[in-house]
Formats: sequence, structure tokens, C-alpha cells
Amino acid sequence: MSEFSNKRSIKLQKLQKLAIAIIENDNVLQNYENIKDLINNQLEPIDIVDIVDFMYKQNIEIKELKKAVNKILNLFYKRISSIESELPQKDSFLWYLMQNNKMVEKKLEKIKPLVKEINKKFDNKVIPDLIDKFKEIQKFTSIYTLKENILFPSIERHIENYRCITVMWSFHDDIRKDLKNLLELLQSNKFDFKKFNRLTADIFFNIRAITFRDNNILFPIIYRIIPEQEFEQMLQESTELKFPYLNPKKFEPKPQKSKLEQNKVNLPTGNLTVEQISLIFNHLPVDITFVDENNKVKYFSQPKSRIFPRTIGVIGRDVKNCHPPESVHIVEKIVDKFKNGEKDEASFWLHLGPKFVLIKYFAVRNDKGEYKGVLEVSQEIEDIVQLKGEKRLLDWED
Repeated sequence: MSEFSNKRSIKLQKLQKLAIAIIENDNVLQNYENIKDLINNQLEPIDIVDIVDFMYKQNIEIKELKKAVNKILNLFYKRISSIESELPQKDSFLWYLMQNNKMVEKKLEKIKPLVKEINKKFDNKVIPDLIDKFKEIQKFTSIYTLKENILFPSIERHIENYRCITVMWSFHDDIRKDLKNLLELLQSNKFDFKKFNRLTADIFFNIRAITFRDNNILFPIIYRIIPEQEFEQMLQESTELKFPYLNPKKFEPKPQKSKLEQNKVNLPTGNLTVEQISLIFNHLPVDITFVDENNKVKYFSQPKSRIFPRTIGVIGRDVKNCHPPESVHIVEKIVDKFKNGEKDEASFWLHLGPKFVLIKYFAVRNDKGEYKGVLEVSQEIEDIVQLKGEKRLLDWED
């Protein structure tokens, strides 16, 4: 076992040297040629996860990191493609992820002739078809939401060098943004060929790159590592968030009896059962998430209509892993200012499609003023900002 560990350690050191050469753009070809035989004969998917984790820890800007990751994975492509992996069982969570990956590949292929046609000779009649087809591609981004909220928390628990998923999340956001910008361009009155071709090329490249990395690197690793019962739980959670194209059958939730259901919780202003407390939180017209003083997610409410997706897999997750890498430093800054007492509140508002959303963070402190965590409250406020005049209780009509 120690001999195997030593060999793998030497292999990773050589791969890390190549990674540094790529990051620094220094003597890449020579470093690659030195270990070409190792890459073509010994490289395994888990090695790639470890190398991307190593690259992430070099603390370079995420934009430059993604370029470096693309370069090193391009060098590994031939070897990765040649490795046969055990396929997940039909109707399992990973199987549905892979099937939807295949389906988006086919949809991309159907768009290629339209892209060529409009470049060859511009015709407005092609635009509606392009819009419809790219809207179908945009639906595919729901698979990224599934991965980020259901799959990634499990990966963090089972793989020590998990930071490749943080890089992957950033690629997800690139695809979302590019699709949004492309559809806005197609629906505008001005057609910009340069912008259209750049966005289309980026969308095609990134979606195909991520599906390849899912199917050939990430999924084969976690298929062996994550326990089967966790995949069953993931599949059940996925029925709430939905796959983009092919979905599993609806699960009938098993009735669960809480031992605390009839027990009263003594509060300063009343006594409530656990069931009543849960009902109160879930009937508030807001999304609530509580993160404790150790930056661990401890609770989220389940209103009928959520603004941001949440699954049970987020419980116990470090809050920094619940945000894309481009914005996580802002979250950490807010938490730090809450902890040291500089701030007690932070507010943000943004448009999410037709929704106008207010997001507020509150520092939670006990009677002694000691920091106990953060409360995130999100609310759709489009109707609220439209309010004018007054409507009193006596004005109510059923």
C-alpha cells in the first residue's frame, strides 16, 4: 500500500509541475513532453480532480484559473476519452444526469446548420427558429441547479479535494450568462454577427466541455465513492427541482412521524409545537435560510413558491460552498463584518426574470450581543413596489 501511495505521490508531483507551467505560461510543451507517457498510460480521473484542486489552491483569479483548467484538460483529453468507466444503473440519479447530457448534445447538433445558414446569408426568418432552439438549450441549465444543490454537497462530504466543483460552478454561470445574452441579442432589433458568433461558440464549447467532464471524470469517480442510499436521496430531491428534459417518476414521500410533533417548545412569548413552528416559517412570504456561527447551514424554510432552490443536502454545508466563486468573497466579507460587529444588516435587490427580489442578510446575536449566525431572507417585491395610496382593513372584499 505504501509503495502504491509513493508512486501516486510521484505521479501527482509531475502533474503539478505541468499545472504550474500552464498557470505561469512557462515551458509548457517541455513539461508536457517529459510526462507524456505517464499521461497516456497512467492518468486516472481521480488524478484530474486532485490536480484541479491543486490549481485552485494557487489563488489565481477565477478567470485565469478556468483558462488554465481548459488547457490542462485539453492535454488530458485523449487519455480521458480512452478510459472505460462503469455506467450507473438505469433510472438512478447519475443515469438521469447522463441521459440529459446526451439530449442537450443532440439539441446542439440541430442548431449548427442554422448557425451556418445565418452566417452564410442573413435571413430574419431563421431568427425565430434560433430563439426557440436556444430556449431549449437554456432549459438545460436547470441541470446545473441540480448539480449545485444536490450533487455538490455530497461530493464535498466524500471527496477531500473537492474544489473542482467550485470551478465547474463558475463554468455553469458562464453558460447561463451567455445564453441570456444570446437570447437578448436574437430578440433585439439589431443583429451583431461578431457577438452572435462569439456567444454561440462559447455556449457550444462550454456545454460540451462540462458534459464531457461530467460523464468521463466526475461521475465515474463519485459512482464508486458515494453510497447508493445517498444517490437514492438525491433522486428523490431532484423531483422538486426537475431535470431539463428527461425526469424520473414522481416520488410519493413516506409519511414521517416526528417524536417532537406533540412536544411544546417554550418561547419567551408563547408555547408552540414543532409542527406549528414549521408551519409558521413555511407560510411566511419569504425564503429563510439560517447559517450558524461556524458558517454551517442549519435550516431553510420551505414556502410554496421558493425564489432560490434549496435541498436537504445543503444542511451542514459551509456557506462559502453555497455560492459561485465570483461572489463568494462578498459573502465572506459580509459574514466577517457581522462577526466583528461592524455591520448588522446587508441588503441587495435584483431582477430574476419577471421577479424583482429583495435579499437581506441579518446578523443574529443573543442577549449578550454574541454572534450566533446569519439569517438570509429573500422576498419577491414586485407587487410591493407597485403599491400606491392606501388599502385599509375595512376596504377588504372577499
